[in-house]
Amino acid sequence: MTTRHEAPRTSAAVSVPEAVAALPGPFQQRNLAMVNDTTVVRLARLEGEFPWHSHDGDELFLCWDGTFQIELEGREPVLLKPGELFVVPRGLRHRPVAEQPAHILLIEHPDTQQYGN
Repeated sequence: MTTRHEAPRTSAAVSVPEAVAALPGPFQQRNLAMVNDTTVVRLARLEGEFPWHSHDGDELFLCWDGTFQIELEGREPVLLKPGELFVVPRGLRHRPVAEQPAHILLIEHPDTQQYGN
């Protein structure tokens, strides 16, 4: 496991439960894997409301545990439960909201900024 800004390169298996246990706090992202220099898999704990933001690229949210919703500007929120995923289209303002702690995997471009553009 590495910090958000590092791109892990290893042939070893990554334990998502161990990575979840090592997260320091809400919204502290960690990179778990880099794929083809174009895609990173990130892990984060959601708890509370994240600020509204948007990105230049799509952002895939995969709920690992807990439940949370993704509020979308001008659209109905999307509720995600474990094993469900949703892609926020590029340019769409959004924010994840979790009343109780939830863990997510994000699949996105390595240059994607956590707080958007």
